[in-house]
Amino acid sequence: MPTAFDTLADEIVDHRFKGLPPDAVGRTIGELAAERRDLYTGGFTTPVLTLSAEAVEHNLTCMERFVGRHGLVLAPHGKTSMAPRLFQRQLDHGAWGITVAVPHQARVARAFGVRRIFLANEVVDPAALAWLAGELDADPRFRCVCYVDSARGVELMDAALRAAGASRPLEVVVELGVPGGRGGVRDEAQATAVADAVARTATLRLVGVAGYEGEIPDADAVSVRRWLDGLCALAVEFDKAGRFAGLGEIILSAGGSAWFDAVAGAFTALPELSRPVCKMLRAGAYVSHDDGRYRDVTPFNRAPLEGSLLPAFRLWAQVVSRPEPSLALINAGKRDMAYDLGLPEVQAVRTVEGRVRGGYGLVVSRLADQHAFVEGPSADGARAGGGVLPQVGDWVALGMSHPCTIFEKWPLIPLVAGDGTVTDYVRTFF
Repeated sequence: MPTAFDTLADEIVDHRFKGLPPDAVGRTIGELAAERRDLYTGGFTTPVLTLSAEAVEHNLTCMERFVGRHGLVLAPHGKTSMAPRLFQRQLDHGAWGITVAVPHQARVARAFGVRRIFLANEVVDPAALAWLAGELDADPRFRCVCYVDSARGVELMDAALRAAGASRPLEVVVELGVPGGRGGVRDEAQATAVADAVARTATLRLVGVAGYEGEIPDADAVSVRRWLDGLCALAVEFDKAGRFAGLGEIILSAGGSAWFDAVAGAFTALPELSRPVCKMLRAGAYVSHDDGRYRDVTPFNRAPLEGSLLPAFRLWAQVVSRPEPSLALINAGKRDMAYDLGLPEVQAVRTVEGRVRGGYGLVVSRLADQHAFVEGPSADGARAGGGVLPQVGDWVALGMSHPCTIFEKWPLIPLVAGDGTVTDYVRTFF
């Protein structure tokens, strides 16, 4: 039976989607995908961002197996990609639901029929809460779990939901933070005050505790485990106090893409509670991984027998100028690539004749809005063992750091097989 995800194939290709073949204008995305064009000879223009079909599938499978081995459920953070097609793939690989950070992202997920949403923020906007109340009322199968971290926030949420005439309560978890970090209560006393405030309402229902260890200042294995133990202890204390009476399950949630091994260890050590516990991991960057930040911090570096992730992104740009012997300018810059967590890396060069070589010895030294400066030895004077600077017209493949700020720059991304065949297109909604 067709689903909302299937409507993605019906969108018309036009000028909004950079990098796509100009002669594809007027076709639907589905029609263009069915043509299975070659990335290099099929009319794509540079710059063009691509996702490796094989790497994406590998990463989805790897994380599905990891959470299964450790008795976790996965609610991947959708703000990483904001790509419903990838949401669908994650759900097909067993995800509990999709995590989002703000109401707009929840609206995107709901537009494509996502039935379980973890909203990792305290929402106090009356308009957003009225929309959420309407979604809950209209669809008995829809479930949304939201952070709370202050009595004032609870008061505002309660007022907005009552004004909206909400007919069933919004599920909430108390967010545990850390001094110097982001949102969340700082200690058990504050957590208790927030839980008490929730108990005084009819519009909210406390279903667990959660937080994000990635915001611990100067996080290391010791500080992360200490915080996770505190999160588990808070769940235990709330359970002893009878705060979860009548629930079908208790939600215990943490985990970005840098410490999910620590989350698995801490959650495994949780003592038995009065209700079954849904131990929820919310990592999101794993779906594409990267060639920078997450390559360096992935837990699989510490536990290689647990699995591995592959970088899926390649940004292909073209050399448009060789103004100096050891400098090439390519036609992609800050408008096209992530640069907040490090400059891109040159991964490969494809000559006009179609020969491909590695990018060793070539360095992106700086970025302008629409150009990147690639430095290295000149084409006729390469250092021994070093790279050869590409010529005008050559394509250059870049690996990048930080998936969140890569996805957001591209509304439609070709999914490319290892032989260069474009098999599908990933639409993003930022």
